[in-house]
Formats: sequence, C-alpha cells, structure tokens
Amino acid sequence: MLLTVIFLPPKCFFAPAYFLLETDVYYPKSIIMKRVLFSFLIAVFGGAAALGINNFIQGNQSAERLINERVPAQFASEVSRAENAPDLTQAAESSVHGVVHVKTVSSNSNVSNDPFYDFFFGSPYRNMPQQKSTASGSGVIISEDGYIVTNNHVVANAEKVSIVLNDKREFTAEVIGKDPTTDLALLKIKANGLPYLYYGNSDQVKVGEWVLAVGNPFSLTSTVTAGIISAKGRNINILNEKFAIESFLQTDAAVNPGNSGGALVNTKGELVGINAAIASNTGSYSGYSFAIPVNMVRKVVADLLEFGEVQRAFLGVSIKDLNAELAAQKGITDLKGVYVAGLNEGGAAIEAGLKEGDIIISVGEVAVNNTPELQEQIARFRPGDKVKLGIRRGSETKEVQLELKNRNGDTRVIKQSEALVNDLGADFEPVNDKEKARLGIQGGLKIVKLKEGRLRTIGIKQGFIITHIGEKQVQDVEDLGALLKTTRRGLLIEGVYPNGARAYYGMGL
Repeated sequence: MLLTVIFLPPKCFFAPAYFLLETDVYYPKSIIMKRVLFSFLIAVFGGAAALGINNFIQGNQSAERLINERVPAQFASEVSRAENAPDLTQAAESSVHGVVHVKTVSSNSNVSNDPFYDFFFGSPYRNMPQQKSTASGSGVIISEDGYIVTNNHVVANAEKVSIVLNDKREFTAEVIGKDPTTDLALLKIKANGLPYLYYGNSDQVKVGEWVLAVGNPFSLTSTVTAGIISAKGRNINILNEKFAIESFLQTDAAVNPGNSGGALVNTKGELVGINAAIASNTGSYSGYSFAIPVNMVRKVVADLLEFGEVQRAFLGVSIKDLNAELAAQKGITDLKGVYVAGLNEGGAAIEAGLKEGDIIISVGEVAVNNTPELQEQIARFRPGDKVKLGIRRGSETKEVQLELKNRNGDTRVIKQSEALVNDLGADFEPVNDKEKARLGIQGGLKIVKLKEGRLRTIGIKQGFIITHIGEKQVQDVEDLGALLKTTRRGLLIEGVYPNGARAYYGMGL
C-alpha cells in the first residue's frame, strides 16, 4: 500500500493566533469562531482531495498490475488450445504412402491449322520431329492391385503416363477410362500389395472439419498440408464440358500445381475427396482449393471399371437455384430446394408427374438446396435406377418415385464409343447409293440433325457428309465411334456438302 504524506501551510493550523497577530483590530469571539470553522473546513477539504488523488494513483497502479498479470494467462490459454487441437500425424502417416506422383509425356502437334494450305503447299512442319512436353500431378491408390484415381486434366492428352510411388518405385500406367464431366480418370499399374486409401463418406463431412491435402505440389513429393472444410456444394465453372458436374468440397488446405489428383483425407486418414482446382489470380494457392467428393469418385470409378464409360443418369428437367428475386416473382416463401423451370419431353421427371414450378427438396434421404447438390446426388445413380424425390408444390410436400434415364431418353448402357459420338451433337445416317454416285464418294455419314455439341462449335453445318477422319474412311457410326476412341489428340474431319463443296474441319479432343 502506498503511504501518502499531506503537507498543509502552517496558517491552516494556527489560524486564530494568526488573525490576532496580523491585525490591530479586535474581533468579536463569534467572528473568530467562524473563521476557525472556515479554516477547519478548508483543511478537511484539502485532505480529502489529497486522499482522492492518492487513491487514483493507487488505482492506476492496480490496473497496470492486473494487465501485467493477465498476459501470462492469455498465453497459457493459447497453449491449452494448441494441446487440445486434433492430432493429424497418424492421418498423414497412413495417407502419404497411398498417394503417388503422376508424370506424363505428350507430343505438341505440328499439324497446320489450315488444311487447305497443307494440301496445296505442304505443311512446313511435316518433316520436323514433334516436340515432347512433360507434366506432373498426383494420384491416389484405391486398391492393393494397382488401381489409381486422378484428375482427367492430368492425363487428358498424355501419350505416356508414369507412376512414382512414395517408396520411389516407378511404373508405366494404363489409362482405364476418363470422364471429363467430373474431371476424373482411372489408371492401372502392374503391382500388388500396394498401400491404398480407404473410402470415407463425403456426405458426412461437415463444414469446419479438419482435413489434410496430400500430393506433389511443384514436384515436391509427399507433401501434406492441413486445413478445414470451408464449404460444400461449390460450383466454380471450371469444367468446360457439356453435362459437367461441379459440386466441390472447398477447403483452405494449401493446394498448388502438382496437387491435382491428390488426396483430401479426414483425421482418420480416410479419403473424402480428390483435389482438383484452386481459386487464384496468380496460378498459385491464395486461400481456396476444391476437391471432388469421394462419393462421386466411387461411382465414376465403378462405371469406368465395368463399362469403360460413365453411365450418367438424367432427371429430364431444367432447374434454377432459388433466390430472393425468383421467390418474389413466383410467390415462394420458403427458399429451400431447387426450382423446376422446365421439363423435357420423354424425360424421367415428366413421366413421374413433376410439373414446372415444383421445388425439389431432397433426393432419397439427402436434402438438396442448390443446383450442384442436386446434380451431385443424381450423378451417383445409373440409368434405370429408381429414386425418390421430395418435392414441394405450393403448400404441399410430397414424395415422387421415378426411373432415371440416359441422355438418349432410355435406360440402356451407353458404351464409350457411343458416348463419344453423342458428344459430337448430331444424328447420323449412312449415305445412300444415289448420293454416293452423284457426289463421287465411296461412302460416309450424313448429318441429318445438328444439335448442341462439338460439331456445331467448329462450324460444321447440317447436311455435311463425313467421309474421313484423318486418313481413315468412315462408313457408319461404329467406324466413327472407334476412330474417336483411339484418337488421343486432335483430329481432321474431311467431307462434302450436298452441293458438292468439299470441306475440312479441325477438332480437338
């Protein structure tokens, strides 16, 4: 405690004598008493003021002492939080051996963009050797006998794919199948007894949950970063494909070029996603990364193994996300669900009794609140599967069961070659004998109906007859599908229009 001494002027203590000594005038006793009382009050007031100042100083010192005493307590609480953080070491150790380095070799095409110039003058690059380019990414071993899942964009144009394991062994990989609509690909190496990752359940992943990203950023082998699930059902419009499905898990785990195709695992070391993309203005990590949910991965892998092509199921609807503006226009008060803006003739939805204006709120037992979530759930089924949709129509909520269909409006299994032909966006028929004779051709496929697809994109018109793909002659749809399946890079389409005009078109794959 601080001891304070108060100094007061002597006049305050000896006021009566002072007044008597300082004047020749005689004062009455009553006046002298008043002056004594006044002096006493002044002394009391001065003492109280001094005591208040003393307490104020002591209070400031006490506050300063409390602040200084709190600092160690704050540090102690932070240490306590760190000690209670999840232990990620086991998850890292168990997953790092199941993630591989994917290295690819591709050829840069020397084919001229102008086939007419090449025909008349010859390609200036025809006799030059093709340049080789290399790239790398990551992959995840999903079985002990060598099946590996990665991103489609990692191996899309590769002529050779090599796999380097965490123990430095290297293998040549076979591409079993690819699916550009989900950016996934399945590889196979000839090996057994490999460490592999177990599938988790991406539906059970929660926002705020800890995850690890495992891969090979910048060719730095077996790199592990940590973060949390920041959001689910993200669509970032990165897949430039018809019928593309984007329903990413968003994380803040650091992901960079080279991480593509790597693992996103939970604290148990279970695979919950395949890292696919980053949101960045520089090309390097800037806080956001995106992974394909493992439940979608499982279905794509199963289809590629069984059919060589993903069997996509369709509802046969056009949909919109519900927002405040749409809700106000349609008089909707509950913004949960996905709005049915239209129905396709012959589609699964219209046959099951859905109507324009219905709101889809669930698929099976899973609630859906936006377009990516709905697309993700439907993408887990095959044509011919029966599913229950929860819908809201006005104030009524009901369940509807429907049978999903493929893009052609039936429930058949679509083979890989057929799928490639479908992506062209056209209906074909063989050229008849009369037209062959008139045009002086030996055969070909005529485009009888042109729809949205690759052919329209490159400028082909309806009525065009495809006679050759590269140097191979085309007689029927089976020929076309086989050529598309075996072509790894771009192709040159040669043909003729009904008026006899010959034409050439280049198309990338």
